[in-house]
Amino acid sequence: MMQQTLFREQINLLPFNGDVLYMEKFFSQEESNNYFKHLAEEITWKQEPITMFGKKVMQPRLTAWYGDIDKSYSYSGITMQPLAWSDELLQIKQRIETIAGVCFTSALLNYYRNGQDSMGWHRDNEKELGSNPVIGSVSFGASRSFQLRNYADKSVVKTIILTHGSFLLMRGETQHYWEHCIPKTKINTGARINITFRVIV
Repeated sequence: MMQQTLFREQINLLPFNGDVLYMEKFFSQEESNNYFKHLAEEITWKQEPITMFGKKVMQPRLTAWYGDIDKSYSYSGITMQPLAWSDELLQIKQRIETIAGVCFTSALLNYYRNGQDSMGWHRDNEKELGSNPVIGSVSFGASRSFQLRNYADKSVVKTIILTHGSFLLMRGETQHYWEHCIPKTKINTGARINITFRVIV
């Protein structure tokens, strides 16, 4: 109940056309450490090629797709078939669902091995996600910068540091008007695992 109250009090991080809320230490240090260890060791990670500007390139990170068995997901020229939820993923999912107000069906996991692993600018606006997707993003491991950029006016940028055990919620019109990324960094960071929970319609 305390987490729910605190999250409702968070200020929208976007100045207009969207709704992004953020809470550090949503999970305790002990929980975060345990989840990171489980995810690093037990998740079936892959490095897959994606299509960019007509060319196939390897994604600069490891990925995995988990969720309800009938919920596949396609982006950038690849289609991912879901693996069955682990007990730990279900625990995380249930915790954030109390805040998000939706029942997530799937999760895209990203393993950033170091500061050179990254995620380019994009919007989560695939048709499988519906018109106004609710996306719950959980981070474990090294802190990394998360940037939001207005799609029409790319000079409008918001930077958030996603920390160990944090929870970020994107909803409303965010995916229509804002794109986001995890930029590379020359800082010698450790590994980071991010889970973005989604609803496939």
